[in-house]
Amino acid sequence: MSPSDPHANIRRRGGANPWKYILSVIGVLLLIIIGFNSYATVQYGHVGLYQTFGKLNNNVLEPGIHLKVPFFQSVIQVNTQVAKAETDSSASSMDLQPVSTHVAVNYSVEKSTAFTLMNNVGGNYDNIIINPAVQEIVKEVTARYPAEDLIAKRDLVANEISDHLTARLAKYNLIVKEINIVNFKFSDAFNQSIEAKQVAQQQALKAENDLKRIQIEAKQTIAQAQAEAESLKLKKQEVTAELVQYKQIEVQEKALEKWDGHLPNVTGGATPFIDLSAFVGSSSKSAATSPPASTNAAQP
Repeated sequence: MSPSDPHANIRRRGGANPWKYILSVIGVLLLIIIGFNSYATVQYGHVGLYQTFGKLNNNVLEPGIHLKVPFFQSVIQVNTQVAKAETDSSASSMDLQPVSTHVAVNYSVEKSTAFTLMNNVGGNYDNIIINPAVQEIVKEVTARYPAEDLIAKRDLVANEISDHLTARLAKYNLIVKEINIVNFKFSDAFNQSIEAKQVAQQQALKAENDLKRIQIEAKQTIAQAQAEAESLKLKKQEVTAELVQYKQIEVQEKALEKWDGHLPNVTGGATPFIDLSAFVGSSSKSAATSPPASTNAAQP
């Protein structure tokens, strides 16, 4: 054996082969890879289904860690949380007005029937089932209402769409949670006619209110006039000839208190400034009723 042989020392130390080290490392790596491929994790809010060589197993897996056959078996996850599908639909109303409707559907997958849904429809069920069903039902329901009622009875229309869609999607084990009509879009001509109608209704309401106000004011005026007439009638009933004469005497007495003793220079057919006849008459009556003055005549 030549002292320069490079493998002599290796053979003397036990005959170790470097390929063994390489194979050991490869074996460890394979074990690690197999270990990581021996289980799968199903996330919260999902269920899992085993898929072996492309074939689904009807065993539904709950959220958590599950074992599987490495490289031959996989676990697909189905979302069972509430999801949203939005759809645009074009239709015509009962009065043949074009209507574009944007609908949002909240739905979920029933856990126990996830295998049936995935096996018969696949993971793209929102585009395959939900969107076409929404478009068809929206067209059907929209055609039953005039365009104005679609706006005024929005909740009723949404409930009718929800009832029909719930029955349709139940065939595929999809649960409808809620239907929302996000928007109704009409033609420009229809929008202008609606605006003009609203303006006319507001003007008519204003005219009606003005008429009611005028009628109320007229009734108030009549009631006030009737009250004044009744008051005047009562006042007239209180006026008597004695009261008139008494008022005239009061006026004349006040005039005498202010008289300076001179008669007015202007004469005419008007009522005298002071009716002296009342006072003269009263004076005459006083003189007639008083006894004559006694005089002592001298006897011749």
